[in-house]
Amino acid sequence: MTRIAIIGGGPGGYEAALVAARLGAEVTIVDRDGIGGAAVLTDCVPSKTLIATADVMTTFEDAPELGVRIGDDAARCVTGVDLARVNARVKALAAKQSEDIAEGLAKAGVTVVHGAGRLADGGATVEVVTPGDGAGKGIVEKVAADAVIIATGARPRELPSGRPDGERILTWTQLYDLDELPEDLIVVGSGVTGAEFAGAYQALGSQVTLVSSRDRVLPGEDEDAARVLEEVFQRRGMRVLSRSRAASAVREGDRVTVTLEDGRTVQGTHCLMAVGSLPNTEDLGLDAAGVERTPSGHILVDRVSRTTAAGVYAAGDCTGVLPLASVAAMQGRIAVYHALGEAVWPINLKRVSSNIFTAPEIATVGRTTFNAESDDPKFDVVKLPLDTNPRAKMLGFHDGFVKLYARPGSGTILGGVIVSPRASELIHPVSLAVDLHLTVDQVASVFTVYPSLSGSIAEAARRLHREEE
Repeated sequence: MTRIAIIGGGPGGYEAALVAARLGAEVTIVDRDGIGGAAVLTDCVPSKTLIATADVMTTFEDAPELGVRIGDDAARCVTGVDLARVNARVKALAAKQSEDIAEGLAKAGVTVVHGAGRLADGGATVEVVTPGDGAGKGIVEKVAADAVIIATGARPRELPSGRPDGERILTWTQLYDLDELPEDLIVVGSGVTGAEFAGAYQALGSQVTLVSSRDRVLPGEDEDAARVLEEVFQRRGMRVLSRSRAASAVREGDRVTVTLEDGRTVQGTHCLMAVGSLPNTEDLGLDAAGVERTPSGHILVDRVSRTTAAGVYAAGDCTGVLPLASVAAMQGRIAVYHALGEAVWPINLKRVSSNIFTAPEIATVGRTTFNAESDDPKFDVVKLPLDTNPRAKMLGFHDGFVKLYARPGSGTILGGVIVSPRASELIHPVSLAVDLHLTVDQVASVFTVYPSLSGSIAEAARRLHREEE
């Protein structure tokens, strides 16, 4: 029986463990922070639970257009949130998800050791420091392994000039301890995390200022999609400061002052620092085991999750491949298949679908204008505004679009971008088309419900066919 040791209990770790156990391996997970990792306990699950409440608030905001009135004001909906209850629900759901995963691991026969793990004996064993007797001394154990998978994730990056205090200056892991809604929230960072929380808190009732060092929100995403979202943010009352790099964040009593590099200042009651993340790759014995890292500290891996050390694999945010829970899980599964000699398909990032949980959501898959021009500039593209869709009109959806990319001649679908409420659900048929190399004619010939938002996907495919003619 092959022995597999996994350091880290996040998606890359627990998915690898479940697959390995099913294939008959003896599996041990060394976990320090809680089964499920940051994805379940402090990132994906809690943030999307919070955003679910924000989505309800956005629905209420748009309700008058549909003839719905809530409260005493005939012109607008009068609503509010109890942030303490919202955050209690957030943390309860995260804890329950962690519990469910741990239960699944136990049923599969996976051994879970709580403690800090590191490579030892050149990667042949995992040294574990488990909690001691309360006297400050840990107990050192060793877990022998034929293969080791490192899945230690990442943590929020902190600015030396803006250290979080957990009360007024916060990272995204600390937001769920707030009992009262921030009156004036400054969000530093306009990437995915910053945009999601800025939009969520704006919907919950905070006055939000979004500080972006780049010329637009979501600089790493489709430009058309980012433009739509920024326009929506501003229309809803958000203050967006572009080309405004933060130099420092200082708390002064119950206020926070963010100073920009050009000398301007922004004041608020709270500040969220969303300035990226750092891989958890310190004190893992990587250098001694021959595991190379990139200049950013991420573990260097190939497409089957191998590191530069024999028998040592890595998965998830500690590798820097693509910071998505789905990618971490796939990397972990691929590592197990390779380690156990099973058939394995190297990871293909061009088939990965992703979503930004703003309002509207932004979902992408495959090649787009943003990521395809450099290596494959030849593609056809059609963009259909969402407000031309009959179902969208009925639901009161105005902002967004469906955009498809296809290869000239063959009509093979290369990718797509969807900006819409619940775009995360709508992107799946485009993902199938990309993964199965379907053509625009094949997608266009499939029946869709009338009226439906998904009808715009088929319509975009028909438009691409007409352009080829």
